[in-house]
Order: sequence, then C-alpha cells, then structure tokens
Amino acid sequence: MLTVDVIEPSLESVSGICSGMIQSRLLSRRGLLRLVIVGWIGFLWGAIGSIGLLVYSTLRLSLVAQEFFDFPATLMHWIILIVWLGLMAYMEGYKGFQRAFSPRVAARLIWLKHNPCLWLVILAPIYAIGLVYSSRRRFLTTLALLVMVIGFVTIAVNLPQPWRPIIDAGVVVGLSWGIVATVVFLIRACYLDQMPVDPELPQGVYSAYYE
Repeated sequence: MLTVDVIEPSLESVSGICSGMIQSRLLSRRGLLRLVIVGWIGFLWGAIGSIGLLVYSTLRLSLVAQEFFDFPATLMHWIILIVWLGLMAYMEGYKGFQRAFSPRVAARLIWLKHNPCLWLVILAPIYAIGLVYSSRRRFLTTLALLVMVIGFVTIAVNLPQPWRPIIDAGVVVGLSWGIVATVVFLIRACYLDQMPVDPELPQGVYSAYYE
C-alpha cells in the first residue's frame, strides 16, 4: 500500500508542466483552496468518466449478448457459453481489471487530486486509464487491454448466431467485473487517501514524492 504523505499539494510533489500552476497558487490561502477544489474536480471527473466508458461499453454489448436467448441453443452451446464466461471473468475481470487496471485508476486519480494541473484535470478520464501522462509500460498495458476488448467485439460482429452473443457475453462479464472492481478501489482510495499501487507516471515525475 502506497500512502500519500502530503495531504496538501506541495512544490516537491509536483514536477514539470504542473509546477508553475501550483507555484502561482500557493501564494495565498484562496489560491490553495482553489487548488484543492481543482484536485477534487479532477478526481471526480476522472472517476465518473472512466467508469462511464466501461458502463457504456457494457450496456452496448449486453444488448447483443441477450440475443443468445432468441436462438434455439443446444447443450454444446450452453457448455461453451459457461466455459467462456468463466474464462473471461478470470482473464479480463480478475487478471485484467481487479489485479491491474482498477487499482491503477484509483492510484492515478489520488495522485491527480493532490497534484492537479489544468490539462490533466480536463483529460482526467483518459489520464486515469493510462493513455496520457503515464509510463511507457502503463500506456502499452492499457492499450493492450483496449485492443483485446475491441478485438473480441470485432471478431464477434462477423460470427453467425449464436457465437456472436456468446463472445459478447464473455466480454460483458469481464467489463462488469471491472466496473465493480474500479468503484471499490476508488471508494477505498478516496476514504483512506492512499494509493493502492504505483500510479506509473512518466519516469522521474514523482521520485521526490516517494523518496
């Protein structure tokens, strides 16, 4: 568990492009209050936006997954569906989201709450999932997860019934697991004011923050 040692933003906890904004606002109590408010806005916007993306994708795919019940499925189809749901729950839901994506989103948003700068607050949802202002490893991992989901959806579109809803049902299970895991990690991180994992920011950004 990585603990945020500095409750109020400080010059040492921020680097690069964000430091000028914080330096100018730490000159007065009013400026500091604004900084705290901006930090909370970034946290909430990032949380709502990132979860919203997952919810939107889940709802869209669930409509297709429901078509499975319109098809006279055989015992083989049901067995494959159950095995696929279990596989996606483990691979996408547990391994992909609960063990990696979800705690990272919480950690990155906690960091943003304490180190707000305008452009990251504006881009908070895509910052939270690691597509901007992240380490190379985090960017590639997030991109791989997105490509995997998009790949399954693309393949499913070209499959006949009932294989398309079977594939989409598995993706829906994984995304639903991810939504729950992300909400839990965000609530816990916000309550404890702690980062559950390394936020994986660009190299050198937060070295002073941890050392």
